[in-house]
Amino acid sequence: MQRVKDKVCIVTGGALGIGRACAERLGEEGGRIAVFDVLDAQGEALVLALQARGIDAAYWHVDVASEASVKAATDAVVAHFGGLHVLVNNAGISGSTKLTHEITEAEWDHVQAVNVKGVLFCTKHAIPHLRAARGGSIVNLSSIYGLVGAPDVPAYHASKGAVRLMSKTDAMIYARDNIRVNSVHPGYIWTPMVEHHLQASGATDLEAARADVGALHPLGHMGEADDIAWGVVYLASDEAKFVTGSELVIDGGYTAR
Repeated sequence: MQRVKDKVCIVTGGALGIGRACAERLGEEGGRIAVFDVLDAQGEALVLALQARGIDAAYWHVDVASEASVKAATDAVVAHFGGLHVLVNNAGISGSTKLTHEITEAEWDHVQAVNVKGVLFCTKHAIPHLRAARGGSIVNLSSIYGLVGAPDVPAYHASKGAVRLMSKTDAMIYARDNIRVNSVHPGYIWTPMVEHHLQASGATDLEAARADVGALHPLGHMGEADDIAWGVVYLASDEAKFVTGSELVIDGGYTAR
């Protein structure tokens, strides 16, 4: 199928994990893919792999916490591809595992800079181009922890709650421009970020930790990056033309409690 045929799609944090899966699936569905990341080797390798499959793709080194970096790259995407139709705000970090009474201001600010300001900057500089295209779709990656709490990583949870409400606010602001904004809320997905988080939390046996965390989901296991990517494809496509301001929860039942 060609569910996003000829749509120019920016995927932030696109080099690895959920972002990589989004870039691959959007490309397979006819999208023209702009990968934003700071992991140049991985991002460039992904683009070469996409191009080898006949997918129109390009890579930009982008620090989403830098407004100047975001604006320059977004404008360059439009100059390169001729427009912009889809923005997937996926770039994010789990950050410090310190609790509220332990975390430093710098550690807190680092998480908010990437996870919250990154969404702000990418959305801000995509909007003029989406308006020029007479509409489009913004998909913001939040988390189950943008919906429910947990007794750990407070900076991360705060950031994902912010992304959820930013999505709803922008959905209302830009509806008149036919720009849809939705949030996606993954459960635990086996990605490099989750692997790093488990290690930072003290796990020495990753397979055991993966099984233990997977058991928190009623389906009994962690998800895969593709589980999220297909949801993103749906929200990016015209199949979701009446969907805005919504929360797409893909969590193996985690938040059904």
